[in-house]
Amino acid sequence: MSEFLDILTHGRRLQGSVKELSIAELEAVQEKLASIIEKRKEKALALEKAEQEKREKLADIQKQMEEAGLNVEDLQALSASPVKKAGKKRPVKYKITDDSGTEHPWTGIGRMPRVYKAALDAGKTLEDFAV
Repeated sequence: MSEFLDILTHGRRLQGSVKELSIAELEAVQEKLASIIEKRKEKALALEKAEQEKREKLADIQKQMEEAGLNVEDLQALSASPVKKAGKKRPVKYKITDDSGTEHPWTGIGRMPRVYKAALDAGKTLEDFAV
């Protein structure tokens, strides 16, 4: 694509590239380029118009805020979400102490820890470890 652009923007290279085209073909290319240019200009004008409307709206809002005695920090404070509190921890329902003296608390929810599984396999019940 850059070679195409180089040819298109360089006068002599463009002239050499289109020397085999007829006048009708050159006029067709000219019409297509003019159409593309016109569309680009319309698009740029629409973007500029939208940007101008946006600036005007912002100026109106700023004027309304000044009349109301508000500033940007007031709006930011309003939109700031409150700090989410951490959920309550579930109470421990069971405690077991293994052979090495380490205490293993368990809420009774979720997968059963291996220490409890081994104790249950040895014939104990969960009520033996209830807090």
